[in-house]
Amino acid sequence: MKYSFLLVLLCVAGISAFSQVKVITGIVKDSHSDEPIPFASVVLKNTNTGKLTDSAGNFTLHLTAITSADSLLISYVGYNSITAPIPNTNTDTVFLTIQLERGSAGKEVVVKSKYGRGWILWRKVVRQKPVNDRYRFENFGYELYNKLEIDLNRFNKEKFKNIRPLKPFGFIMDQNIDSTSEEKPFLPVFLTETISNYYFQKTPLRRREEIKASRTSGLKNESVQKLLGGMDQNINVYNNYIPVFDKRFISPISDNGDAFYNYRVPDTQYVAGKRFFHLVFSPKRKGENTFEGDCWIHDTTFAVQKMNLRLSKEANVNYVEKLSIVQEYKLVNDSVWFLAKDKFIMDVSAIGKQKFGVTGRKTTTYKDILINSGTVWEKLQKNKKLEETILLAGSTEQPETYWTESRHEDLAKNEKAIYNMIDTLQNMPLFKRYSDIANFLATGYKAFGSFEYGPWFNVMSSNIVEGFRTRLDIGTSTNFSKTWWLRGYLAYGFTDKKFKGRAEITHLFKRDPRVRLYMSYTNDYDNGQRYYDEVGTDNVFTLAARKSQVPIKFLHVEQQRIEFSKETHAGFTFEISATRKKFNPIRSLPDKSIYPDGTGEALNNTEVGFRIRYAYLERFLEGTFLRSSLGSPYPIAELKYSRGFPGFLKSNYQYHRVSLSVHDYFKVANYGELYYNVYGGKVYGTLPFPLLEMHPGNEIFYYNKYAFNLMNRFEYLSDEYAGINLEHNIGNGMFRWLAPTRKLKFRQFWTAKMLWGSLSEANRSFNQVGTVFDRGHQFQSLNGKTYMEVGTGVDNIFRVLRFDFVWRLLPQPLPQEQYKRFGIFGSFRLQF
Repeated sequence: MKYSFLLVLLCVAGISAFSQVKVITGIVKDSHSDEPIPFASVVLKNTNTGKLTDSAGNFTLHLTAITSADSLLISYVGYNSITAPIPNTNTDTVFLTIQLERGSAGKEVVVKSKYGRGWILWRKVVRQKPVNDRYRFENFGYELYNKLEIDLNRFNKEKFKNIRPLKPFGFIMDQNIDSTSEEKPFLPVFLTETISNYYFQKTPLRRREEIKASRTSGLKNESVQKLLGGMDQNINVYNNYIPVFDKRFISPISDNGDAFYNYRVPDTQYVAGKRFFHLVFSPKRKGENTFEGDCWIHDTTFAVQKMNLRLSKEANVNYVEKLSIVQEYKLVNDSVWFLAKDKFIMDVSAIGKQKFGVTGRKTTTYKDILINSGTVWEKLQKNKKLEETILLAGSTEQPETYWTESRHEDLAKNEKAIYNMIDTLQNMPLFKRYSDIANFLATGYKAFGSFEYGPWFNVMSSNIVEGFRTRLDIGTSTNFSKTWWLRGYLAYGFTDKKFKGRAEITHLFKRDPRVRLYMSYTNDYDNGQRYYDEVGTDNVFTLAARKSQVPIKFLHVEQQRIEFSKETHAGFTFEISATRKKFNPIRSLPDKSIYPDGTGEALNNTEVGFRIRYAYLERFLEGTFLRSSLGSPYPIAELKYSRGFPGFLKSNYQYHRVSLSVHDYFKVANYGELYYNVYGGKVYGTLPFPLLEMHPGNEIFYYNKYAFNLMNRFEYLSDEYAGINLEHNIGNGMFRWLAPTRKLKFRQFWTAKMLWGSLSEANRSFNQVGTVFDRGHQFQSLNGKTYMEVGTGVDNIFRVLRFDFVWRLLPQPLPQEQYKRFGIFGSFRLQF
């Protein structure tokens, strides 16, 4: 009996003790990327009880005698350690989500030897790059799922609701705002998803993407939907450089990475029977285009299994407070580590770190991987050009059942709510009104049914001939037609009391490749704008920017033009045009009377022209009629030829004109980006100045990329010329060496513009070169000599301003024209 009683007593005590065990489970994540952190240390504070998270960031602890003061200490290399209190609940199981903030991956590193364990591992990874890089295969393909979400962060719900114009949208705050983190609530506002098949061939290089499904909340632009596929969003960590916006950052496994990074190996781990090294890297110097982070390396193949990259705080990138890039690789065919998932997370704040901002999250997953497959080869034979993105029929109309079955991963609760929110907003008249106002201010255009007004910034200007000038621009919208576009403007000067204007008609026969007909009639003054993004004088912003020392020149132009252009899949654009122009010099230019009539009227000209442009694989952001070039990976070349026909429509001149130009941007390893434009041409005939080459000058203090900024308009004439423009944007350059300029993110650049030109004796005499005309203007010729400007300056001042300091080296200006020797020019642009 005694022993039986003791046995029962021990069992009861054991049961009681067992009942006091509390199970603490959870997951440890990166607070920015939301990625699990494997092998993080989770320890009951002030004890030796604890364990590491598994390869998916999960942990489970069985603890006894828990008190309300108990907490967990969580730590991981490269992150700030935190203490998380254990909730004092009546339940036996507690689940915790632990968010770790990135710290400085290199703050505890002490480099005692150049050739440490980390450096040795890095060398082995670099040595095996040709074997592990997926681009070593002759071809590959996969199904790709791309998801892009945009959230508003640091969002104060109560303040938003108290803004009177926004009160009608308060329901969004209650339904959609994510409050899982009380410290960092965010509002998801935009979501796009794409499912496509992607194919790649190494030799000859071919790429093809077939978008099977595309879903965008509130956005229907086809060119945008193509850009949201996977063609240009792949990041390859095995490359020496990783693109981040318009900049190139040095990969931590670059061939010369040891010149830029410190490496160390804090530990190794086993996952599914495979051993992995933990390689941690940090920049050697501040202010360079480098990352901080870590990666896991397979110990046999030295392939990357997971890579975590983030921008350092001193990275010279605008508006980006945080940026994380995460890539995961998986075994294919039990032998090849192939990309399985990548994430790109970016926090943007234009007005300050603690102010309202935007978070962008892009997640891409890959499955059904094919390597060196005949299927990939067959698909790529369909390409009409080396790279194609195809939006398959019905891809934007896929039903919800398709998305449910085909997504690589389910949508989160917040993501599902975005589609409902967008549908609700688009049906609200007030939201449509606010959207129209924002679009009008940003683009300058406002639609009214079948018509649209704009741009608004041309509504007023002023000059010495017209006095105050007002202008009304009007055109048809896509409600009128998706193939015909009619637009024009009417302007009136209150001093000369004359109307001016332009009327244009555009017809699109075909969109891809584009076939276009354009006709126009213009009756106005030439405002000095030669390129689409050049600043002319006919707008409200240049009223106070004119150089005061320069005589104002006016040339009236009446023009009729018709052109037909056709593009090809191979990158060629062929254009034929007919143009009639009548010129009338108004101020500071030679009077029309000095040019004699011949077979027609003086300064009256009719010409037929032909243009060939080659821009292979050029990409565009397209609207219905207008589009903006996103550039080409190859140089863009343009050849023009035109011929004058005397006697036709009272034309007075016979001539031949030919010109050629080539321009391109290319990256300079570790030293930014270089732009060049090489050009030249020749004019055959004796002609008045408007038909010769009038080299572009700049008469305002806003920097002109395409013009000579210390040359006046109409200053130099040529009938034979060649030139080169260079602009090298170095990045932070020398500014990275000083803490104040590094913190302000100043950027450095230099420019050089050179021109060689000559003018025949017949054209010199015909245009009275050297004669002083009204208000001191005279034409000049370079006579085969060199015109040269060089410049440098500071870019990215307050993130938007740029100042150019320009010197004119050749030819030396006259003593009374010292303002041409040196100039300071301002400009602004938004850039990352």
